[in-house]
Amino acid sequence: QVQLVESGGGSVQPGESLRLSCAATGFPLDVYTVGWFRQAPGKEEEGVACFSPAIIGTYYPDSVKGRFSVSGDNARNTVYLQMNELTPDDTAVYFCAAARDRYYCSGAVFGVRYDHRSQGTQVTVST
Repeated sequence: QVQLVESGGGSVQPGESLRLSCAATGFPLDVYTVGWFRQAPGKEEEGVACFSPAIIGTYYPDSVKGRFSVSGDNARNTVYLQMNELTPDDTAVYFCAAARDRYYCSGAVFGVRYDHRSQGTQVTVST
C-alpha cells in the first residue's frame, strides 16, 4: 500500500520541542521532494519546510527559520521535522506530502503538485 504515515504530534508548552515523523510505504522517499505543511483554524495552509534528499536541499520560510529543521533517514524511509522553541502561533494540523519530481527547495515548491499526503497530526502549543 502506497501511503505516508505521520506521527509525533501532541500538546506542549511554549518553548518546548516536538519531532514529527513522516514514514513512506510502497515508494522510496529519498527520490521524492518532501514538503511539510500546516493549517491552523481560520488560516490558509502554510508550507513550513522542504526537503529534497536527492539534491540535499532544504528550505524554510521566515516564520519557522532557525527553529524548525528537516532531515531524512533512508534506511527507515522516513523524513523528520524537528520543531524547537514552539510558540502558540505554531498551533496547527501538520502534514507531510511527497512529490515524485525532484525539485530545488524554495518557497515555490509548496505550490507544486504532490502525489502523496499524510493524514495530518495536531500540534498544540499552549500554557
